[in-house]
Amino acid sequence: MKKGVLLVNLGSPDSPTAKDVKPYLDEFLMDERVIDVNPVLRNIIVRGIILNTRPKKSAEAYSKIWWEEGSPLIVLSERFTEKVQKHTDLPVALGMRYGSMSIKEGFQELKHKGVDEVFLVPLYPHYAMSSYETVVVKALKVQQQDFPEMHVTTLPAFYSNPDYIKILSKSIAEGLKGFDYDHILFSYHGIPERHIRKSDPTKFHCQLNGECCKTNSVAHQTCYRHQCYDTTELVKKELGLPEDKVSTSFQSRLGSDPWLQPFTDKEFERMGKEGIKKLAVITPAFVSDCLETLEEIAMEGKEQFQEAGGGDYIHIPCLNDRDDWAELMAKWIKEWEEKDALPETNIR
Repeated sequence: MKKGVLLVNLGSPDSPTAKDVKPYLDEFLMDERVIDVNPVLRNIIVRGIILNTRPKKSAEAYSKIWWEEGSPLIVLSERFTEKVQKHTDLPVALGMRYGSMSIKEGFQELKHKGVDEVFLVPLYPHYAMSSYETVVVKALKVQQQDFPEMHVTTLPAFYSNPDYIKILSKSIAEGLKGFDYDHILFSYHGIPERHIRKSDPTKFHCQLNGECCKTNSVAHQTCYRHQCYDTTELVKKELGLPEDKVSTSFQSRLGSDPWLQPFTDKEFERMGKEGIKKLAVITPAFVSDCLETLEEIAMEGKEQFQEAGGGDYIHIPCLNDRDDWAELMAKWIKEWEEKDALPETNIR
C-alpha cells in the first residue's frame, strides 16, 4: 500500500464579499455538528434568519483581515502544507471542511498519486464535535462513498502531546518578548455546554461544575473543556508562568443557549475595569490564524479591553507555518509511516 497524508482545516469564503460569504456560512452553519438541533429548526435558524443578515456583517469582518494572496487561513494552511511536504517523501494534500478546496478534492489529489492508505490530520488540537469530530465524520463519509479502496488512519487530538506543548510554549515565549504583561489570557473557541454532554461517552461524568475536569475519566478523551484547561495548565507549567497571571476563557458564542464560560469579551471588560493594563492573549484552539483570531480577538478584543480601561494589548499569533511546527507534523507522519504509531497523548 502507498501511504499519503491529508491535512484538513476549517475553510474560508472565496472572497470577503457577501456573495461568497453566504454559501460558506450556509454550509458551515447547516452542519448538524455545529448547530445540533432538529433539521427543520436548523433550516429556519440558518436560512430563515442568520443568512438574511450575517453575510454582509461577516464580509465586512473578513475584509479587515483579508490578505493580498487571499484568506489568511487558506494561505497559512498552504504554506504549512508546503513546509511539511519538504520534510517527508509521502504525498501531502490539503483539504477544507467547508468552502472550496474540499476534503473530496484532497482525497482525489492523493488518489492521482497512487495513495491508498491515508493519514488524516484534522488541524485542531482539541476534540470538539463542531471542529475535530465533524472533520473526521465528513472525511470518512467521503472516503466510503467515493474512495472505498482507501484506508484511513486519523491523528488523535494532540492538545497534550509533549512535543506540541513545547512548540506552543516556545511560540508564546517569543510573542511575550519585550512585553511586561500583567496577565495572559488563553482564549479558546466557545461551544454550547450541551456539546460537552453529548460527547461524554459515559453520559454521566461531565457535569460542567469544574470538578469533573479534574477527575480522571475516559470522558476526557472527548471533553473539549477539559482539554482546553489542560493545554493552559501544561503551557503554564512548561513556561513557569505565575498562577495568578494566567486564566482561560471562551470566545464566539451564538444564540441564547448556555455556552462554556467565562466569556472572553466579558473577561476583556472585567480586566480593563479591574486595572489590568498590559494584556497578552493566545488562541490555542486554532493552529492557523483566521477571522476569529485576527478580527474578533486581535482587533475587537483590543478595542473592548482598552475601552474598559485597559492599556497595552497583544495577540500572540497561532503556530501558523512555523518551521518547528511543520517539522513536528513531519515527525508524526514519519512515525505513522514507519511504525503505524500515533503521537503520545497524556489523557488525564
